[in-house]
Amino acid sequence: MSDIELYDGGGEVERGGGGVLGFLGLAARTAMLTASALKLKEGMWSLQRHMEKNAGQARDLSEMCGQAEVAAQFTAQILEVSAALTKVATASGEMANAADDTETAARSFESEHDREYRGVYEAAQAADVPMAKPGFYKVR
Repeated sequence: MSDIELYDGGGEVERGGGGVLGFLGLAARTAMLTASALKLKEGMWSLQRHMEKNAGQARDLSEMCGQAEVAAQFTAQILEVSAALTKVATASGEMANAADDTETAARSFESEHDREYRGVYEAAQAADVPMAKPGFYKVR
């Protein structure tokens, strides 16, 4: 026997396009993914701007400390903080780009899914005879 477990929808598969595997269920989950990716992207861009601002302020503070002849070790520590904040800003930008890619892919999937299956869903809803539940017809 194979170690692969088939997804059964947790008993949530139902007629009429609902449930996790149905037309509306998948569309809803994809919409949630798209919204989550957008929220993450916006948050990461906000974090990136904030960290860049803080890194710049730390550099400015380091320069002022140098002009005020503050001990070199403290000036160096401030520069290290600035470098660390710059790394966080860079990583935040990379994360925002990944979230943007996810959002784009989710929107594309949502559009293709709608284009491919909306007609089938509407025909099933309009039919006098109920169609079989998703997963009834097994492809071999």
